[in-house]
Amino acid sequence: MQQRNFFLAAALAITLAAGATAASAEVIVGGSAMLAQRNIVENAVNSKDHTTLVAAVKAAGLVDTLEGKGPFTVFAPDNGAFEGLPAGTVDTLLKPENKATLTKILTYHVVAGHLTAADLDRLIDKGHGSATLTTVSGGTLVLTKNGSRNISIHDESGDIADINVYDVLQSNGVIYSIDRVLLPK
Repeated sequence: MQQRNFFLAAALAITLAAGATAASAEVIVGGSAMLAQRNIVENAVNSKDHTTLVAAVKAAGLVDTLEGKGPFTVFAPDNGAFEGLPAGTVDTLLKPENKATLTKILTYHVVAGHLTAADLDRLIDKGHGSATLTTVSGGTLVLTKNGSRNISIHDESGDIADINVYDVLQSNGVIYSIDRVLLPK
């Protein structure tokens, strides 16, 4: 009986350790686990760091698109990125009469395909220090390395965003959290 209890306790310890390892492999964004089996919208709504982005996606009517098959690579500005815009900009963009402008800005943050950080690194290396990506809105983003691992994104307006969370894998793509709103021309 003691031997059986020992084996049960050992099996429980191994199971708990495996669960802890699996849980630690999840990416935490905005205080919530981003689960790979969920789609972009299902994960984004759980991030406390991306509430402004989620409100903007809803106002632009892009929820169904970002819940679609994809795959999409999304450079998702965090709340601090939106706070960095001039005062009143977000409120203005969220108005129904500005839906087309908001949609253009948001789709400027999306690239077709599933691009991991390793893929981005390869593209930058292949481009001899930079890579140009075409966004869903038809604009371009230029990626460069800022250090050995850090990637910066240059938008068409001359501003630079840094990726602060990499490889948030989704069922329909991958998300990168960034520290600046990217703006097309």
